Amino acid sequence: MITPLAHRTATLNSYAFWNNKGGVGKSYLCFIASCEYARRYPETDVYVIDLCPQGNVSETLLGGYESSPAVLGKLTGGNPRRTIAGYLESRLSSPFRQLDDVSPFITRPVKYNKNVPDNLYLICGDNLLEILSEAIRQTSQLSIPTDAWKQVIEWVKDLTFALSLRSGDRDSVFMVDCNPSFAIYTQLGLAATRNIVVPFTADDSSRRAIENVVALAYGIGDQHVAAYSRINFSKRAKEEQVEVPLLHTFVSNRVTLYDGKPSRAFQAVASTIERTLEGIHQRHRSIFANSGVKPSKSFITVPDYHSACIVSAMTGTPLDKLVAGPRKLAGVDFVQVNKEPLDRYREALEKFVDAL
Repeated sequence: MITPLAHRTATLNSYAFWNNKGGVGKSYLCFIASCEYARRYPETDVYVIDLCPQGNVSETLLGGYESSPAVLGKLTGGNPRRTIAGYLESRLSSPFRQLDDVSPFITRPVKYNKNVPDNLYLICGDNLLEILSEAIRQTSQLSIPTDAWKQVIEWVKDLTFALSLRSGDRDSVFMVDCNPSFAIYTQLGLAATRNIVVPFTADDSSRRAIENVVALAYGIGDQHVAAYSRINFSKRAKEEQVEVPLLHTFVSNRVTLYDGKPSRAFQAVASTIERTLEGIHQRHRSIFANSGVKPSKSFITVPDYHSACIVSAMTGTPLDKLVAGPRKLAGVDFVQVNKEPLDRYREALEKFVDAL
């Protein structure tokens, strides 16, 4: 059995991909980062933990739209389920005792998708996660033991610790794909990581969502946020010595380019997001991973290249394996991936991985 540690800290190389807004490309960025990191560092074990009930990053890692349904059916049909929901269901059975063995919940995607590196591992997503969430929340509210909330909120951190032990002398890195909502399973993901990667698109709803990230994770905001400070996640985390990850990298995703540069409309909206974050940074530097550097220095711009993204995601192909040219996809005979925008797209995403 894993020995409990009172002050166990999240590994430095752990990243939650999260924004309080859907549709910003976080699952695909998690896929790209995981594959590229594993390719660059073959002596490192890269673990992807899919904490989104939709399981999009799992579908991509397992080979995309054609092969993943059968694999997902196999993983969710086991006893226990070989998924994150299977792990959490096992924890619910004995909430305050750590598991002796987490190997039943680990999948090697390379068994099903030869495009991904063999040092990459997956704790698969599962739509049962949504069904389990209320039972997890109620367990965290038990009055006995007195630290029930802390123990439950660190269930996924326990998992990362067990996986690190499994890797032995090899380095381990954790990429956690989080759901946009601030459900209990999102909180488990944040409590398990040291850093937050925040993807966004150039629209004002993304700016508001980033303000929500800061309010939900750190309890920082206007008077309306302050009114709920007694019950917010960050306050309880401080009281019970649960680590909250820091804001690490901001990815301006799917940017429209004009003559090789972001369009004026995208630049204008991105600049409002920069100003919002720099105002927060001036008042609350401690919530940023690079506290001495303006947040704008942590911005990565990824141009929009819809065809490459779709082909990559639907076939489970990392960018280093994606080649330019026509291909058949989902019954469509001619889907063109052009070399110049593909190279530009690949370069931007490699710069993103450089920042991790």
